[in-house]
Amino acid sequence: MPSPFRRLPAVLFLLLTLAVAACAGGGGTSIPPQATGAIASVLTGTPASSGAPSAAPSAASFPLTVTDDEGTAVGVAARPQKIVSLTPAATETLFAIGAGDRVVATDESSDFPKEASALPHVATFSSVDVEKIVKLDADLVVAGGLGFSPPEAIAKLRTLKIPVLVLYAASVDGVYHDIELVGTAVGDGPAATTLTAAMRTEIGAISQSAKGAGTPPRVYYEVGYTDATGQIFAPADQSFVAEMVTLAGGDAITTDDPASYEIPLEMLIERDPQVIILGVNPFYKPTPAQVAKRPGWSVMTAVKDGQIRPVQDTEITRPGPRLATGLRNLVAAIWPDLALPSGPSGP
Repeated sequence: MPSPFRRLPAVLFLLLTLAVAACAGGGGTSIPPQATGAIASVLTGTPASSGAPSAAPSAASFPLTVTDDEGTAVGVAARPQKIVSLTPAATETLFAIGAGDRVVATDESSDFPKEASALPHVATFSSVDVEKIVKLDADLVVAGGLGFSPPEAIAKLRTLKIPVLVLYAASVDGVYHDIELVGTAVGDGPAATTLTAAMRTEIGAISQSAKGAGTPPRVYYEVGYTDATGQIFAPADQSFVAEMVTLAGGDAITTDDPASYEIPLEMLIERDPQVIILGVNPFYKPTPAQVAKRPGWSVMTAVKDGQIRPVQDTEITRPGPRLATGLRNLVAAIWPDLALPSGPSGP
């Protein structure tokens, strides 16, 4: 997904355009999968709110006010009954905490759980249908921050007195915070807290095992690659994706820039990855053989040693309840011989 965020507007437009091109059948250009769902929520060098989430209310605790990740105080008059989710991560969170039966619409990329896929779509990668949301009589909208959900749409909804909770998670701790924040806003705080506690436990156990596996290899996690221009996209410095690689026991190769996901080939060669992880998704399916044939790549240790490994990207880069599954899969890709502890997301 890739360049947050001081240069967000122009770069985000470019990346989302590339996503459409990939969907159209190119396959040679990719951005992180969140570009088709929650790009700004996943790839950001800007710290997420570190404040503790609001106390988990009961259904009788409304009206209440919560502060979203943009610092906006969002008033919720009563326990929401018609919720609209504009990001896949928010959709997954709502279903995971038991509020799925109150979700009346989503964005076009909300593909999990299965029940969410059948819901009406009110948002694409570049637009929000405010009129549809109004017709649905929505009493809470959960949107993506840092420009993913168009700011003008958020402002319009708020002028129409529809509360909008804007989320973005710059870190794993930010994911926990946002899950609990959503739980508070929809009246399912205890379920959200239970969920994040389980996630913390499992992610901690997986990460601990990975850290004991050996010396961290230099890992290039491929966020995207453009065949036509040779543009290479790696995790930005101190980004969510870089943190996931670190938690998985790797030495993450980053762009050394918190605001850009583009890395020059010369820099990547200099960093000399020992393992290349290909984050594949329905719109981007590079193979190790294709990567090995890229001009200039043959000098890298990972290419010479055949250490190019695909991994399902969605759970790794989508800041939601399946993050432990994503980390488990990422560890398995970096450390294929490591036996991981059992947990809710896998053996």
